[in-house]
Amino acid sequence: MNRKSQQEQSPSHPQHAPLGRRRLRNAQFAGLATLAAAGALLAIAAIAPAQAAENADAADASPLHFAGNLGVASQYVFRGTTQTNGKPALQGGFDLSHDNGLYAGLWMSNISWISDTNPAASASLEADLYAGWKPAVTDWLNVDLGVLRYAYPGSYPTGMTKPDTTEFYAGLDARWIAFKYSYSAGDTFGNAGTSGSSYADLSLNRELFAGINGIAHIGRQRYTGPNASALSYTDWKLGLTRDFSGYVLGLAYTDTNAPAAGYTIKGKNIGRSQVVLSLNKSF
Repeated sequence: MNRKSQQEQSPSHPQHAPLGRRRLRNAQFAGLATLAAAGALLAIAAIAPAQAAENADAADASPLHFAGNLGVASQYVFRGTTQTNGKPALQGGFDLSHDNGLYAGLWMSNISWISDTNPAASASLEADLYAGWKPAVTDWLNVDLGVLRYAYPGSYPTGMTKPDTTEFYAGLDARWIAFKYSYSAGDTFGNAGTSGSSYADLSLNRELFAGINGIAHIGRQRYTGPNASALSYTDWKLGLTRDFSGYVLGLAYTDTNAPAAGYTIKGKNIGRSQVVLSLNKSF
């Protein structure tokens, strides 16, 4: 379970964006290089165990399971707001899970909003660390409980509220319907005094015809603090995905009602309607 799958996502995830007055610009080459290197290592790490499993029946009996994922997207959109200023994103991660439902993983993507917001800050990578428990209640209902840490490694000027954010989440997955509620334990995506902010996510994912899956999503980002009215908003998404021998092609349309007062920079609202084309591969 990668973080993006939680979000609808990305062709998306997970749904993870720095909000308030943060705004987006071209992703830095350093972030892309880091992700490319991480992706290469991930591919090696993922393929090797798979090849070994083909030659060892014992591997099939192991309660531990490793999975990796790599992907590219025309832009990175999280909870309806673009994270790369409309520019492409290279993304990937891995998961380790156990038959008892316990899991942990890492997911990464290039970003551009930090240096766009404050040129004195330097960080072009988002690294999401998560762990949780997803037991099967019945053959059609799963519970998902966990914690997710959005980390943005880099350098920051004195006085700047760091965007690193920790959310606890609880979800229900009933076949093709899923609901998740996330609760922020501190400052949320660089907005000071916003502990207790939350995000509610309702998603549908169902095969329509000829192997094409339809995706529908609606989410509500609620902020606490003195600027809550300018930061809280609703986002929605409609999309299609198709699996081609393990390569998943996705096309999605997203939009929000993010207030212009809280989400406009240089005349552009980063929560405006977006179109995302993506290609992902799992190992």
